[in-house]
Formats: sequence, C-alpha cells, structure tokens
Amino acid sequence: MMAVTSSCKEGNNIAMDNGKYVRYTPEQVEALERLYYECPKPSSMRRQQLIREYPILSNIEPKQIKVWFQNRRCREKQRKEASRLQAVNRKLTAMNKLLMEENDRLQKQVSQLVCEKSYFRQQSQQQAGLATTDTSCDSVVTSGHQHHLTPQHPPRDASPAGLLSIADETLTEFLSKATGTAVEWVQMPGMKPGPDSIGIVAISHGCTGVAARACGLVGLDPTRVAEILKDRPSWFRDCRAVDVINVLSTGNGGTIELLYMQLYAPTTLAPARDFWLLRYTSVLEDGSLVVCERSLNNTQNGPNMPPAANFVRAEMLPSGYLIRPCEGGGSIIHVVDHMDLEPWSVPEVLRPLYESSTLLAQKTTMAALRHLRQISQEISQPNVTGWGRRPAALRALSQKLSKGFNEAVNGFTDEGWSMLESDGADDITLLVNSSPGKMMGINLSYSNGFPSVGTAVLCAKASMLLQNVPPAILLRFLREHRSEWADSGIDAYSAAAIKAGPCSLPMSRGGSFGGQVILPLAHTIEHEEFMEVIKLENMGHYRDDMIMPGDIFLLQLCSGVDENAVGSCAELIFAPIDASFSDDALIIPSGFRIIPLDSGTDASSPSRTLDLASTLEVGTAGNQTTGDRSGRCGNSKSVMTIAFQFVYEIHLQENIAAMARQYVRSIIASVQRVALALSPSNFGSHAGFQSPPGSPEAQTLARWICQSYRCFLRMELLKHEGTESILKSLWHHTDAILCFSMKAPPVFMFGNQAGLDMLETTLVALQNVSLEKIFDENGRKALFAEFPQVMQQGFMCLQGGICLSSMGRAVSYERAVAWKVVNDEENAHCICFMFINWSFV
Repeated sequence: MMAVTSSCKEGNNIAMDNGKYVRYTPEQVEALERLYYECPKPSSMRRQQLIREYPILSNIEPKQIKVWFQNRRCREKQRKEASRLQAVNRKLTAMNKLLMEENDRLQKQVSQLVCEKSYFRQQSQQQAGLATTDTSCDSVVTSGHQHHLTPQHPPRDASPAGLLSIADETLTEFLSKATGTAVEWVQMPGMKPGPDSIGIVAISHGCTGVAARACGLVGLDPTRVAEILKDRPSWFRDCRAVDVINVLSTGNGGTIELLYMQLYAPTTLAPARDFWLLRYTSVLEDGSLVVCERSLNNTQNGPNMPPAANFVRAEMLPSGYLIRPCEGGGSIIHVVDHMDLEPWSVPEVLRPLYESSTLLAQKTTMAALRHLRQISQEISQPNVTGWGRRPAALRALSQKLSKGFNEAVNGFTDEGWSMLESDGADDITLLVNSSPGKMMGINLSYSNGFPSVGTAVLCAKASMLLQNVPPAILLRFLREHRSEWADSGIDAYSAAAIKAGPCSLPMSRGGSFGGQVILPLAHTIEHEEFMEVIKLENMGHYRDDMIMPGDIFLLQLCSGVDENAVGSCAELIFAPIDASFSDDALIIPSGFRIIPLDSGTDASSPSRTLDLASTLEVGTAGNQTTGDRSGRCGNSKSVMTIAFQFVYEIHLQENIAAMARQYVRSIIASVQRVALALSPSNFGSHAGFQSPPGSPEAQTLARWICQSYRCFLRMELLKHEGTESILKSLWHHTDAILCFSMKAPPVFMFGNQAGLDMLETTLVALQNVSLEKIFDENGRKALFAEFPQVMQQGFMCLQGGICLSSMGRAVSYERAVAWKVVNDEENAHCICFMFINWSFV
C-alpha cells in the first residue's frame, strides 16, 4: 500500500513511500490549476473523471491528485491569511497613529481646561472681593467657554482678494477643529475604535450649533477621496443638489468654489434648508489635502444668493475634510461637520432634530466614511453581487429609491408638485405631479416596449409623533409583517399601474392571496443598510377589470434596524418593479421614515417582533385591558413620516385621491396599533428592554443544539467567554450552523449569522429555503443515504463538497457535521447542520 503524506509547503511535489518525490510537469500543473479554479474540492468520482478527460494526467494516481488539491487549498488559505494579516497590521498601525494624535489632542484639552478652571477661580475670588466693597455696578463673570460665542462680524468683502482671505480664515478654523481644541469633543455613545470599526467618532459639547467629527482609514488615495467627498449628493442622502456658481484659482495652487446647496427636509412638518457656501481646496506643506467649507451669508462686493422660496437659509460654520496619505497605501481622513440649522424655524417638538449633534454624526459625518469604505471594498473586490448586478448599479438603485422618497416628502413646486384641496381634515396632505419631466420617466417605461398607463403621480403623505417605541423595532416589524398594515389590493394596483394594459381602480381585499418572500440583494459593509426584493406570491394583477393570479415584486431599501445605534434614522422605502428588473426601471417609491427626537433611546430586544402577531390580534382595546402595566416606560419620542405614491390616469384623480386618503389613514391606524403593542409598558416590569437578544424559544433551541452536540459527538460546540449567552455565542460562531425541520419536505427553521451569509438569505426568508434546494444531485444522494445514520447514532460526518445559496451561487465547504437535536424530553426536535470552512466559489 502506498503511503501518501501532504504538506502545504510541498508545492508541486508528492512525497512517496520510498522517500523520493514525484515532480509534476509544468503542463500538468497548468492543467491542475485550471481545474482548481473550476472546482477547488473535487469529489472522488470527479478526480477519476479528470484522469479520463485529461490525458496529460493519466500517469498520476487519483490519490496523488487528491493530495495536490489539498496542498493547493492549503496554500491558498495561507496566502489569504497572510494578506489579511498584512491588511490588519496596516490598519492597526494607522489606527495607533490616530489614537496617539487623539491622545495628544485630549492632553492639550485637559491642560486648557485646567487653565480655564484656575482663571475662573481667580475671577470668582476677585468678583467676591468687589462685591463686598462696591455694589454700585453690576459685576460680570466670564468663563472659559465664552470663546464659543463669536460676535456678529461686519459684512466681509466678497471680491477675489476678500474671498481668499475668507478661505485662509476658514482653513485655520477648520484645522483647529479637526486636530486642535477649538471645539470640546466627546466620544459619541456606542462608538469604540478598533481595526474593524468605522473610526473615531465624536460630537460637540457646548458649542454654537451642532457639530460632529470622525477620523478613519480608507483604502483610497487622497485625490480620489477628495473627489468622492466633493460629490455630496452621491453619498449624503439628504442633499438635493449642489450647484457650483463660480470657480477661482489661488496663487498657491488651491481652488475656491462658490456653491449653492439644498438639503431635503426629513419630515413633512418642517421646511427644507439651503446654504450659500465657499469651498476651499488646498494642499498643506506636509502633503495633506484639505477641503474646507463655510457659509457666505454676510458678504458684500461680490456674488450673493438671494433667499429661495420654501427654504430656510442655514449656516455652515468652518467644516471640511483633512486627507493625509497613509503609509502602505490608502488615506487617513478627518471629517468635521459644524452647522447651525436654525431650529427656531420648526415646531418646538421637532427642534431636537436640528439641535442633535448625534443625528448629524449619523446622517452626515459617519455617512461620508461609510461611503468611502464601501467604494474601497468594491474596488478591491469587484465582484458581481445579487441578481447579476455590480455594486455601483445597486448603489444607483438605492439612491433612486431614497431620492424619490425625499422628493415625495418635500413636494417642491419646481419639480411639478401641486397641492390638492383638503377634505376637511388636515391629517393627510395630497400632492399631484403631471409635469412633463415627471411623466417622461413613466411613459418611457416597461416591458415589451409598451408604455405604462399612468399619466400623473399622486402622493399622500403625513407625519405622526410616536411615544416609547424604539424606531428600529417598529421598522423591523413593518418590514417582516407587511400583511399587518398593507392592503393587497393597493399593492396589486400599484404593480399594474406601471405595466402596459388597462388598469382599473383597486378593490380592497382583506389579507393576502399568498405569502411574502424576502430575497436579499445587497448590503453595506456594516449591514446598516440593505436592499432586497420582496416577492408577494399569488397576489394578482389587474387586467381588463379582472384580477389575474400572479406574483408582485417590490424593490425595498431598509436602514436603521440596529436598535443599538444611537441617533440613527430608520427607513423602509419600497417601489413596485417589473419582473425584468432593468437598471433603468421606473422607480416610484413609497415608505416610512422614523427619526428619534432624543439621543438616549433604551436598548431593546431584537426578538420583540417575532411573536407580536398574537399580541396584535387582540386589538387595541384588548391590549389596554391585559396584565399589569407597572413596567418601566421610557420617555423616548420619535417622528414618523409616511409617503405613498400612486401612478394613475388623470381622469381618475378624484377617485384615486379618496382612495389614497383612506389608505394612508388606515396605515396610520395600523402603525399606532403596532406601536402600542411594541411599547415597553405592554410587556410588564420583568420583560423590559434589557433582556438578552432572542426570544425564549430561540434561547431554548440554542441550548438544545449545544446539549445534543455534546451528547452525540462527545465534545463542546461553543467556547463560552464570560457571561455571554449561548444564543449569542451560537449566533456569532464562525461556521455556518443551520437547523431544519423533520417534516417533509424539510425546511430550515434557524440559522446563525454565518449560515444566513452562506445561504445569502435573512432570518425571515430562511423558512422559504428547503434543504433539497441547496444540494446538487450528488449531494442529495449522499445526504439521504447517510440520513438514517443520524436518526440511529445521533450524528454523521460528510466529506467536503459543493452546495448552493438561495441566490444560486456555488458554496464550497471543507466538511459538514449533522446531528439530531433533542428536547428536554429526549424527543427528536430537528436536525442541525454545521458547514465548516465554507467559502463562495
């Protein structure tokens, strides 16, 4: 019997039993390399087939080929690990540099505060002495924080020489905020620096307006970073437009630009903002690139921007970006945003939106870093993602969804929107748009070259105040339980309105003809935003005044579902799409936006929505009479904005308007009912919002999984660290763990994060994935042949192979283990699979 050993360092050699090595020829290596990229883990049958198909390999034994593939996989794994460690080392080195700079800045700030404290004590003692000797005049005590209150400057000269002076002043003030102590910065709650974090994020304390600062690392060169950040509408979702009015070159090689910028209003209850800005781009002596900005609201002898209708002129204090080249490639970035958003112009209840530095950090400062990191990853890993689309195309779709929703919420007249008369109640606002620009996109759309039937768009929008319900939890429920608030008849009408053919008025239908299937499409690096396709099965379309069974597809953008993210805005925006789903498809979005009105929201359980359907069935009245309400209630508030758009024929405007009012009012009632059920007061004092993640059922299942693994395989599945729960450890396990039911056909009922990533699905959509769909024919045969072994001895081990994700992508795994999960009564509950060292092929 020939003994064969493998080593990752053997390269193209095979060690034989006589101590000699058999060396592969270059032609054989080339052939094996091609085969490796086609299938890195060939089965025994496949290796036999390769020898028959490739004559050049005919003198090599199958066992030798097996060892070669093992060595090749090992070398590939070592190469990836070495590359990863080098990247982590570069990030840690740069992060260490950032932390040392931050430490120096904090030491300066401490020294300044000590001096201010000493000065304040001396002034207080002097004032006390004066008060005992002279009371004829008022005495004034100034503190060290008075430098934040800048006096009103006289009008500044806006000629070219004057603009250069303003630019230099802006640069100095910006650098003092980015790296100095001009603003007292405090670490943003919930943000901890590290190699995988977005960076160091801080918010202002005690300064004029709202301000946020972030420092981070990205794998892009400084010039590319500056180019991306200057294109603010591409990454700042609230930015409507930036117009460059004038450009001036400076003698030191810099550039001065005069900009007019408009920002969308986040809700229907407040006007939009605009800015008249100077932007100065220059290079410092150390090679750092600086892009800084400030408002030009008080200038003379130069260009000016008169006030615009429906906009409130806000002020940007010196802000910008400091971009330094990083050793080994990439850039170190300091981002500062400092604004006075004129909170006096909005109702008092909404002023926290315009006085929150935390909200500014989430929506603007951190958004810039996230966008840069996303582009850097796309450049380094230019893979085609969900549904055959490249990341840039998916980003464009998400921007179209967000922009369309913002346009509907704001309803600017220069885009063709006009308001309809109210029906007597002022809770719903109706706008219509039949402008040529708006309708051109509609009439040029859709399948088979036929135009859609709509000639106008109607928008019904409203805002409401929510109390004691976390935005992330509420939004997650709206996403996962669409049938609780949506009308299937309206969904069918909206889908039919963007297709060719006649379309009648929608008929209200209770419930749904089919189910909701969530198909993942793409997500950002930190999973703070993701896009998906919603398939509403057997919902029916309107054709010739008849409802024909069929599926409806919605493109959906979801963000802000992490309840631990302080001050983040939660959005659920969706639009009906044609089954062809072309890149230039018409997008008429509708949806929800929930913004917290205070930064201190209670942490809550992500499983709160999993068993909420039974709570909602009782109804509002029932909920008000159940149980003890002695639980602790928070004082959190948030504002929800709802906007729904409908394409229609102009002669149906009156009927569509009545339908839209009724529909949005029914949605508001449903949201109020859901919010009441989600309120912490409905879960008693012990349920609270501090319980560990996961429902009791999920916690129990996690315990059964680990106990069964220990019982049948005689080893531990998890390595517990501290007080971390079993479910949390199982959720973060590096290998893919999936449980499926024992009924026919077997369907998945639980998966950890790695399992969901491997199947490219979500926890909600996991139940729509069957076990048979993820294995090929050979895998199914091997599985069913060994399946009785699981029921008899409690476990089985499978050799490495290939399976498929829910998106049809091939996934290779080194080996797999399956074991029977038994409950406390030792009855079989389900079967659990663990796929070890899996990767996409």
